[in-house]
Amino acid sequence: MTQFKVKKTLNNNVLIASDFHGEEIILIGKGIGFNKKKDDLIEEDSVEKLFVLRNEADQEYYKNLLPNIDEKTLNAIIDSLDIISRKSNVLITEQVHVALTDHILFAINRLMKGMAIRNPFLTETKVLYPFEYEVAAEVVDFINQSMAINLPEGEIGFIALHVHGAITNQDVSDINKYSQLVTKLISMIEDQFRLTIDRNSIDYIRLVRHIRYTIERVINEEKIEEPEKIAALLKNEYPTCYNLSWKLIKIMQQTLKKPVYDAEAVYLTMHLQRLTNKYE
Repeated sequence: MTQFKVKKTLNNNVLIASDFHGEEIILIGKGIGFNKKKDDLIEEDSVEKLFVLRNEADQEYYKNLLPNIDEKTLNAIIDSLDIISRKSNVLITEQVHVALTDHILFAINRLMKGMAIRNPFLTETKVLYPFEYEVAAEVVDFINQSMAINLPEGEIGFIALHVHGAITNQDVSDINKYSQLVTKLISMIEDQFRLTIDRNSIDYIRLVRHIRYTIERVINEEKIEEPEKIAALLKNEYPTCYNLSWKLIKIMQQTLKKPVYDAEAVYLTMHLQRLTNKYE
């Protein structure tokens, strides 16, 4: 059973301790620091919700955050991280823990100052990551109730990206880049066809998910077979959709800095053609 030795209590919820290798770590848990003295031993299993920070850079950043977090807020953040961990069935990494603590604290402070930030990628995030969005909605609802505040809906989208990062072990800045790419591509499609796609429609959900899976295939360098006869047919029958699909693919290539296989243009053309049929 893992034991930690207390070196210093930072507050009721945060301790500096050493592990069995003598390495300095930060222990975070609701009430973990209450009545704890130097050299006290803590059994890992005895703590209901325990987060351990081992990375030195993350530790320093977290220590710098602490003076800005009151006990009520920190409790809400610790419980929020636990909700994400339980619902997603993942261990929250140190990087995700610190990034989410920072983000939630920033969101609460913004709200207190009356500085609401609009989330321009909310609709896309909701469609791209429905499970993560659901978990994030629960987190925002919990924070709002426990702190008697009213974080806006846009925060659900921001936190959903962090949840997706926790599940896939991806950097949030990359996930954000992919969401922005989807938004940009949808905007290009609407401009080309001079239409506005209903954000609640099944067509929109299909298109966004198709683009998402295309991006994932490109990132993972997965090749799909090109149906050559269909490619020739689509190029002749639907030149506008075919040319647009190549424009979209060029943007993907520039943004992701990876090659996109020709077959992707074929399947994207089929989606675009189906979409224009619906809106004609």
